[in-house]
Amino acid sequence: MITGAQIRAARGLLRWTAKDLAEHSGTNRFTIQRLEQSDGIPPSRSQTLADIKRAFEEAGVEFIGSPQSGAGVRFKSDAN
Repeated sequence: MITGAQIRAARGLLRWTAKDLAEHSGTNRFTIQRLEQSDGIPPSRSQTLADIKRAFEEAGVEFIGSPQSGAGVRFKSDAN
């Protein structure tokens, strides 16, 4: 699972607005804004979080760490 902070960070990394992420993930912009306000794993349908994660991964973002320890984001390296 991904955290609200990772969603915010990944958007920042890609310079995406909430609207951009909504378009890429098929998720409502207001849902994204709500999820980003959460500490830890946001309360949401797991499919919604999976859709958001997939959109970021398709754009070249890699999720690192875990929600309990060192959760973060970075661009995927060319070696992956």
